[in-house]
Amino acid sequence: MVKLKVSVEKIDGYCNQPMLVGDHFFVEGGKISIPAGKHICMWALQSIMPILPLMQRNSGEKGDWTAKDSGQLFVCPDPKGKVHYRIERIRD
Repeated sequence: MVKLKVSVEKIDGYCNQPMLVGDHFFVEGGKISIPAGKHICMWALQSIMPILPLMQRNSGEKGDWTAKDSGQLFVCPDPKGKVHYRIERIRD
């Protein structure tokens, strides 16, 4: 499985958590690692969770939309927050 980095890319509204541009966490296997002193918005995490296993696959099949190494963008479900997250594969 591929290690992932999930980071806040931009905020188009008001996040009351508050998540800040540049905040990030890592997903490796079934573990989530958060930098010391930081946190993850539970609602944003809930919306991203279904896609994480797909992004962790070593995919290379033609036409696989998850194969883009530039990352995938997802928006927090809070219509007032509009926090944009980027999910990127980390290739060591």
